[in-house]
Amino acid sequence: MVKLLIVDDSALMRRCLREIFEAEADFEVALARNGRDALEQIEGFRPDVVTLDVNMPEMDGLTCLGEIMAREPRPVVMVSSLTAEGAEVTLEALALGAVDVIQKPDGTVSLHINRIRHDLVAKVRAAAGARVRRARTLARRLREQSGRPGPAKSLPAREPLPPLRTATQGLILIGVSTGGPRTLEEVLPRLPAELPWPVLVAQHMPGAFTGVFAQRMNSVCALDVVEVGKPTALQPGRVYIARGDADMVVETRLGRLTAVPVPSDEAHLWHPSVARLVDSAMRQLPADRLIGVMLTGMGNDGAAAMAELRRLGGRTIAEDESTAVVFGMPADLIRRGGADAVLPCGDIATQLLRWLS
Repeated sequence: MVKLLIVDDSALMRRCLREIFEAEADFEVALARNGRDALEQIEGFRPDVVTLDVNMPEMDGLTCLGEIMAREPRPVVMVSSLTAEGAEVTLEALALGAVDVIQKPDGTVSLHINRIRHDLVAKVRAAAGARVRRARTLARRLREQSGRPGPAKSLPAREPLPPLRTATQGLILIGVSTGGPRTLEEVLPRLPAELPWPVLVAQHMPGAFTGVFAQRMNSVCALDVVEVGKPTALQPGRVYIARGDADMVVETRLGRLTAVPVPSDEAHLWHPSVARLVDSAMRQLPADRLIGVMLTGMGNDGAAAMAELRRLGGRTIAEDESTAVVFGMPADLIRRGGADAVLPCGDIATQLLRWLS
């Protein structure tokens, strides 16, 4: 049984959310009307997961989250409206340690919350098994990391790995889902501006958040970070974030590798699709000019594609369970024998630089 605390200042939203989860057989639900009430409820109810609204009186969601993560961390899923301000605050919540975010269909008080019933229940279930760490600022996390990689776990070896042709254009492809924004803050800021290959990121995230997320990452990275909202020629020293609620593919246009946003494909369950990104890149470049990185996330999006990439001669990294918020996607890649290295997120950038040196 999953003990869930629903925190929202709207009585209507609390009732709708309670009905959704009480219709499931494996949830015990309690309610709180604001952040202050939530902190009191947490002490007595001891929830496994908290769903937390952003805008509330007395104590807002961000303040409440900071208190939760400082006192006694537990999985939190932010339930946010679609405003630009809401996107900024929600991304700050993810940086503070919230496991995931789901958007209300119609703003602060949503009369159509049942539209997201399936995604909401799936995300809360995944959050129940998530690894949660105490809140730390990005600057503090970077200071605490030594920058020296730990040993990769033993895998079915493919030795020796052929030298990478870094003088010829290649691509780094990153797939990530639940827990991704904070994990990417452990990887991308460690990459130097002179990185010889572009980095393409498929982060499962609503479209309202990816543009703001790209701006946030651009402010802390030596690399330029942009959201791909139109066909964009790929350049070294740049990170390309797929637009949410759509997919990103690699094409060759006018002789240049180009990131192209395309409507989401119903054949894939998650968007932006990691599988579709990797498959498209393999159609444009030989496998030995591609590196796949599978980070935290529920499900298995992209695992089969990255395993095939490794089989064909590409390199791959899976995030280690010790740092993965949700070990679904990297675990599936490892299970398929598709990872050259299994590393904690703080060591992944160093491994990429070793391969590209």
